Amino acid sequence: MRESTSFKWTRAIGLTLLAGFALLPVWVMVTSALKPLADVQDRFSWFPSHLTTQPFVDMWHTIPLASYFVNSIVVSTVASIASVLVALLAAYALSRYRFRGRQTFSVVVLSTQMFPGILFLLPLYVIFVNISNSTGLQLYGSRTGLIITYMTFTLPFAIWMLAGYLDSVPRELDEAAKVDGCGPLGSFVRVVIPAATPGIVAVLIYAFMTAWGEVLFASVLTDDSTRTLAVGLQEYATQNNVYWNQIMAAALTVSVPIVIGFLLLQRYLVAGMTAGAVK
Repeated sequence: MRESTSFKWTRAIGLTLLAGFALLPVWVMVTSALKPLADVQDRFSWFPSHLTTQPFVDMWHTIPLASYFVNSIVVSTVASIASVLVALLAAYALSRYRFRGRQTFSVVVLSTQMFPGILFLLPLYVIFVNISNSTGLQLYGSRTGLIITYMTFTLPFAIWMLAGYLDSVPRELDEAAKVDGCGPLGSFVRVVIPAATPGIVAVLIYAFMTAWGEVLFASVLTDDSTRTLAVGLQEYATQNNVYWNQIMAAALTVSVPIVIGFLLLQRYLVAGMTAGAVK
């Protein structure tokens, strides 16, 4: 069907407005990061009168930004990979096997998503402290404890999402693998996982972004050495001053690898979401 001229103009104007709405905050961040602090604190202007890259240098020294960046990368990466690995096994069992309590397990896993995260904050804190006191295993204030914490609220969604995606993978592939001599684990690793790659990547991105931007648990369950970026960026605001230009510069800098990784994996994300919608 041929599109009318009015429809093309309406679409172009609508997309332009949406793009402007999305890019306007980015423009403010970029221009603020290239201004001296006095200009940022002065009357707002859309275009900087004095350009400087000094905030991109000072941001590494005002706070231990590199340490916070490493903590966020390690915690988010390990938590997302571990969540996907565990969720894959649980989702495969839900998708391919029929066992007593299967429906109850599915309902319980999905129902955990209805509870706000703050309800789990105090119980997790108490559990970590008691484990540390009784066994000497340091979970409170450690990366390990934060990884376990993030897995508690990314696993339910990952299991639910992957179970639905694995249901869309034809069971004939499993049967073909068995004919070739593969057992259940072999067919799972060699056939099902490659066929479910788009869904796995989509869940991996979700788990990573959830852990990357989380503030509540990271602000309570970490210390000075294990603090993540989501919490550490607040240190640019001191009792005497707020380094707005350095905050913007740091936010832009730490976003670059995340944006690049997202763009590289975008095709898998789109494919995974499309398959999920079809299912």
